[in-house]
Amino acid sequence: MTGTDFQVLRVAGRPVGRYVTRPDLPPRLSPRPYLHPVTTLAGTAVTEFSPADHLHHLGVGVAVPDVEGHNFWGGRTYVRDRGPTELDNHGTQRHSAFQLRDPDGFVEELRWVAAGTDLLRERRTVAATALTDTAWALDFTFSLTNVTPAPLTIGSPATNGRPGAAYGGFFWRARKESTPPAVFTADREGEPQVHGRRADWLALAGDTWTLVFAGATERTRRDPWFVRTEEYPGVGSSLAHVDRPAIAPDDTLVRRIVTVVADGRLDADGAATLVRKALSS
Repeated sequence: MTGTDFQVLRVAGRPVGRYVTRPDLPPRLSPRPYLHPVTTLAGTAVTEFSPADHLHHLGVGVAVPDVEGHNFWGGRTYVRDRGPTELDNHGTQRHSAFQLRDPDGFVEELRWVAAGTDLLRERRTVAATALTDTAWALDFTFSLTNVTPAPLTIGSPATNGRPGAAYGGFFWRARKESTPPAVFTADREGEPQVHGRRADWLALAGDTWTLVFAGATERTRRDPWFVRTEEYPGVGSSLAHVDRPAIAPDDTLVRRIVTVVADGRLDADGAATLVRKALSS
């Protein structure tokens, strides 16, 4: 195995995503497996990898800025009363094995390691499903089990003193274009209206593509959305919005996000229709 190990995800034989299992990245980026590029069925890329504005944004994956003080997001760490600070506290997500590996998905085991110690064991399940001739769905579940003898808490810059910055969990760094993408839910539109709020689904629409994110478990639906469009295009679910959730020893935190990847610029009705189809598939 090398630093370029990868699997190509396919929908009806068409490649729609490249999953890198053992990336060769510097420690400061919190190395972790990721999906990039992810494309529409027509071939339009809808992810970015290590862009100049945020080198630690790695396509689609799971990233958490604070696991009991260890940074699994990459970049600087937000420290209360100090602000963003360069610390030698970066963790790594290490691929252990595939339990299942098919052209349209996989089940993977990972270790979350920091300071030479295993903190979490993850089971990651990813599946690509056809919806229509112009849309498919990425079904992404991650289960984090505490393998230490003490509780582990998960934090974000928001829980550490930076308002509005509750990022951490599932995260999708989207395609950057000359104008920011539109963002909307069933009843709200615009970054200030949707960021930090709960919604059954949330859509990000570019010039020729749309992504529609939906929490697919009861717990996921309760997570607020983290949204950026003006500074950069990105969407994630917030594990630590106000409080720091704790995972007891041997307990497991589970989240599932289903994302519709569509050609064209959908409206709210079109987004809702495809989400319903994706969740019932």
